[in-house]
Amino acid sequence: MRSNLHKIRIWFMIAIFALSSLYIAPLAASANSFDVEAESAILVDFESGDVLFAKNADMSLPPASMTKMMTEYLVLEAINNGDLSWDTETEISEYAYKISANNNFSGVGLRQDHPYTVKELYDAMVIYSDNATTIALAELIAGSEGEFVQMMNAKAEELGMTDYEFVNSSGLSNTSLGDDYPEGTDPQGENMMSARDTAKLAYHLIKDYREVLDVSSTPFKEFEGHNMTNWNWMLPGHESQNFQQFSYEGLDGLKTGHTDLAGYTFTGTAERNGQRLISVVMRTDSIEARFIQTAKLLDHGFDNFERTTLVEEGFQLEDDSTIPVAKGKEKTVNVEASQAIEKLVEKGEEGNYSATFEFDEEVLNENGELEAPFEAGTEVGKVVLVNNGDEDYGHLTEGDEVSVPLVTSDGVDKSNWFVLMLKAIGDFFVDLFGSIKGLFN
Repeated sequence: MRSNLHKIRIWFMIAIFALSSLYIAPLAASANSFDVEAESAILVDFESGDVLFAKNADMSLPPASMTKMMTEYLVLEAINNGDLSWDTETEISEYAYKISANNNFSGVGLRQDHPYTVKELYDAMVIYSDNATTIALAELIAGSEGEFVQMMNAKAEELGMTDYEFVNSSGLSNTSLGDDYPEGTDPQGENMMSARDTAKLAYHLIKDYREVLDVSSTPFKEFEGHNMTNWNWMLPGHESQNFQQFSYEGLDGLKTGHTDLAGYTFTGTAERNGQRLISVVMRTDSIEARFIQTAKLLDHGFDNFERTTLVEEGFQLEDDSTIPVAKGKEKTVNVEASQAIEKLVEKGEEGNYSATFEFDEEVLNENGELEAPFEAGTEVGKVVLVNNGDEDYGHLTEGDEVSVPLVTSDGVDKSNWFVLMLKAIGDFFVDLFGSIKGLFN
């Protein structure tokens, strides 16, 4: 009887283990299969430029009004260079007026009998995604939107963007502009950007002109007697009860977009506990979806990643942390990492990283020696962080690497002339005997 009970217990335990494994396996799989419902998406650590997640991130798609981030950049650059001021005034052209009067587009209703300041036009562009104010700013800076488009494409190349084409300043389709499409562009043309390039543009916009967040984080603002409501429903502080469900802690930008071809797009950025992330979703299905998927992306970054020291300051590679010294009082010197390497790493993935030493051939002589004299901290190469894991989304700039200088731990003085002379004589005879031995062999 006891034997039968014992067998029953064993089979019972086996059954429980088998059933539990059915549940554990899917959970383990889901942890490695994070996804968002967007045709293209990317998540970036602002501090390092590391990409934390990417989905079709190099696919060029219409960005719609996210195009305006490039216009924002060029406006802020012009102000920073002294070419414009916030108080500079301009009147509205017939072209900009026609766009403003078109009820199919985002617009504040510009007048032609009234000059507007750069600040007024800029705020309407950033907060309300106004197309006509964007065109007015482009014309003010470059003389025409066609000339401004050339500036946009030149700046994109300068910023290292690779999968893009700008055909107008606003993000509308050129077909929507009728005969007013910018000179030198295709009348059927579309602005195009990849999610990676959109994130790169957002990164430079925030990095170079942090003040952009002061306006992009404004939920609403008055313009000529009526309120402009920010299309970014994720901003904390939106008055409307309809938007409170999308409010996201720490979110302060950056740009929404929508056309029939582009779908619903959004470049978001949020900062929590000193950590800023940038997210991009392209071609989502609805206004709500672009915010829901953005929250999912940002949650993934804030909840699952932590800044970790992967290489300590003074780190040395076992069996590879000394280099020979020429003409020195010491024959070798230790080398080490000049500083620590920190990185935002997915929790539990720290073990996937290692470090390698890469020596600078221009610093060492042809025999791979460092010639004395030199001081402690002399740079001889770099310590490069290597990701040995299965998943590496890279950086915003292709080919970037995470590295710190490789330096000498100590300084080495030059040997006196007598010791150097004896060494030279010794080397001469070693070479001589080697040559003679070679002849007899």
